[in-house]
Amino acid sequence: MGDQVTSQAGKDQSASKLSSDTAGPPWHSLSAGQMQSSGEKTRGLTQPPPRQTSATAERVQGLPSEAVQRGRMPPSQPNPGQYALTNGDPLNGHCYLSGYISLLLRAEPYPTSRYGSQCMQPNNIMGIENICELAARLLFSAVEWARNIPFFPDLQITDQVALLRLTWSELFVLNAAQCSMPLHVAPLLAAAGLHASPMSADRVVAFMDHIRIFQEQVEKLKALHVDSAEYSCLKAIVLFTSDACGLSDAAHIESLQEKSQCALEEYVRSQYPNQPSRFGKLLLRLPSLRTVSSSVIEQLFFVRLVGKTPIETLIRDMLLSGSSFNWPYMSIQCS
Repeated sequence: MGDQVTSQAGKDQSASKLSSDTAGPPWHSLSAGQMQSSGEKTRGLTQPPPRQTSATAERVQGLPSEAVQRGRMPPSQPNPGQYALTNGDPLNGHCYLSGYISLLLRAEPYPTSRYGSQCMQPNNIMGIENICELAARLLFSAVEWARNIPFFPDLQITDQVALLRLTWSELFVLNAAQCSMPLHVAPLLAAAGLHASPMSADRVVAFMDHIRIFQEQVEKLKALHVDSAEYSCLKAIVLFTSDACGLSDAAHIESLQEKSQCALEEYVRSQYPNQPSRFGKLLLRLPSLRTVSSSVIEQLFFVRLVGKTPIETLIRDMLLSGSSFNWPYMSIQCS
């Protein structure tokens, strides 16, 4: 069950729909009633044909591919203790939902609990280089995770690119919170190159404000003690957004978002029965993720690694080249 699964041909049109009358993300206008489970279930799981990767993708020379593969989890052997599922029937008979969440978890290319601890210095502050490598791992992890979760690989490649281009920064923030990424101001400013050249006071203040916003989003997620299964569902809800431009089948993407939302609701209801408001609190964290500017994330974490290369370009190349992609960052050892 560790492989990818294909989308079901029939879409349940009777499922409850997220509001499409607003320009923002679908969860902006969620009411208490709309947070209830749509009851939409798939009726079977089948294995997709072997995925083909493009041989024409742009190659950027850099860190050997084995470095970005370090710590990869075998798809057929989930990490014991990583799943927050109980023994037996974790979701009270909802086989699709428990299976779907398991596949979301197995798609994670790295054990996220080790991200930060591997790169910490003795004073518990990460150096500039280690911050850059950790950021690169988090971004690569987001793309690699998306490539291996149910339904996403079966979308047209143009839709895959559109979805990740729109949501990569939100996925990055979720990954940063999940691995408890250290966010110390001085190393972040140095990583952004602000210490290397004269800067105006206004620019420093602006970047400090952006760092504060980033820190706040990470800390609020950490305060909820979100578990691995919940993070996976939240990322799927973020990824499958019909807000992306040029989608070939926006209704299908919306139905996948609803499946992910339904899975999260059922999971929370089963695992946290004494926290009836937990599902709503988790969903309400998602709109504020967009307050973290993607351009600021690029400046803070990636300018030293890729220069002026847009992150969107790297995302496209990662999708096209698959596991043969060479990440263009410095060879840093922090294990």
